[in-house]
Amino acid sequence: MAHDRAGDGPDTTLPADAGLKAGAIGFLDALVIGLNSTSPAYSLAAVLGPIVALVGIYAPGVMLASFVPMLLIAAAFYYLNKVDQDCGTTFSWVTRAMGPWAGWLGGWAITMTGVLVIGSLADVAVHFGLLAFGLDGMATNQVVRQTLTVVVILVMTAICVIGTELSAHLQDILILAQVFFLLAFAVVAIYRVYAGTSTLDPIEPSITWLNPFGAGGSALTAGLLLGVFIYWGWESAVNLTEEVENSATAPGKAGIWSTVVLLVTYLSVGYAVVAYAGTRFLADNAGEEEAIFAVLAHEVMGGWDWMVLLAVSTSALASTQTTIIPASRTALSMARRHALPPHLAHIHPRFRTPDVSTWWVAGIAIAWYLVVNQISENALLDSLTALSLLIAFYYALTGLACVIYYRRHLFESVHNFLLIGLGPLVGAGLLAWLLVESVGDMANPANSASGISWFGLGPPLVIGIGIAVVGVLIMCFWRVRDGRFWQERRGVADPDLVHGKK
Repeated sequence: MAHDRAGDGPDTTLPADAGLKAGAIGFLDALVIGLNSTSPAYSLAAVLGPIVALVGIYAPGVMLASFVPMLLIAAAFYYLNKVDQDCGTTFSWVTRAMGPWAGWLGGWAITMTGVLVIGSLADVAVHFGLLAFGLDGMATNQVVRQTLTVVVILVMTAICVIGTELSAHLQDILILAQVFFLLAFAVVAIYRVYAGTSTLDPIEPSITWLNPFGAGGSALTAGLLLGVFIYWGWESAVNLTEEVENSATAPGKAGIWSTVVLLVTYLSVGYAVVAYAGTRFLADNAGEEEAIFAVLAHEVMGGWDWMVLLAVSTSALASTQTTIIPASRTALSMARRHALPPHLAHIHPRFRTPDVSTWWVAGIAIAWYLVVNQISENALLDSLTALSLLIAFYYALTGLACVIYYRRHLFESVHNFLLIGLGPLVGAGLLAWLLVESVGDMANPANSASGISWFGLGPPLVIGIGIAVVGVLIMCFWRVRDGRFWQERRGVADPDLVHGKK
């Protein structure tokens, strides 16, 4: 790994023979993992209905507008990874640019997103998998679902520990199945619209649907809050930077291309669904979240509806595995720089993967899933809503860190100013604005899935604040317990790395 040590504390990176397995996977594998981490089929199933309820036929336009901050932040990931190939990504970069306190909080946010979402993703994989095979009775049995969900998490975790190559091969299979099923669904839906055989309330597609401002300001804001987070997860490709060939450029490119492929996928399926079903059906069923795809699959595909159900299942299954990657790699990076207990930095001697941090992430995720499920299924949905706060926080922090770390090089060329400076800064600003909007929205208990009040606020906001408070307490405790990480000093990007001389 190439690091700029100017102004940093002691070099705490591991020796090459004790680190992660370098060159384990290539660019395409990283791209696939980045795609699967977003869980495109599940993401579409979960948010397409609510977006249509807000903006109607302009849902594709909102998904297009949501892509903009993601692309700008993906550029920040690319340029930061170019000068610091650390599997901790945001944690490492923010530490170097803005200091250890901000860096620690960025790392905490990434780790906790995994803990919050892994159980829910595995649950969706189990639920839709059972539906696809006609086991509807088992799908509605909470004991069966929760037991199988825990088994899925354990199996996916074991695959992550056994090796990055095995993980990548499984991801290749899952993304092929998912994309094939989604495209088949979209093609059949559009064909039936033009053939006049839609069973719902079809609308002929129009290029005007790509206008994100068509529905007005307040609707656009709320739609963007949903739209931005269907792209979340692509940075898993960059978390594997120490295990990818051409680590200085390939992981960052994989992250950028992931967002582009997602845009094409989302617009294609978005157009197909809105055209086939019409806005009234989607708006009336917006509260069903991912279950709406189960209904639409039967309407569009008839007896072949199992294909779409299986697409959502494989999507969630793939994301269950890939979401473990950024959380475990970030914990590893934090531990080896003494920001967390040292045993989390353990590398499996045979598989060369962070086995201890991976199992810890899985264990906490299982505990969270089981405990929150005992409260209610809506409480689990509220915990997922709280994700938006953490995601917007660490994405915005990364964009800002890019500008600060490269500050001495921003005016060397128009390219640097636009792509390394202005772009990430605008992306960070947009996400900061969405973060503020999210807080305001979540403060109202009526906007939560459960519709109840916790301490006078909506449960998602309470969960988000709680995670932040716990993080600050752990950070302060570890600062007192082991202050070595806090000796690191802010620095700037190494000119030789920026100009490709190393």
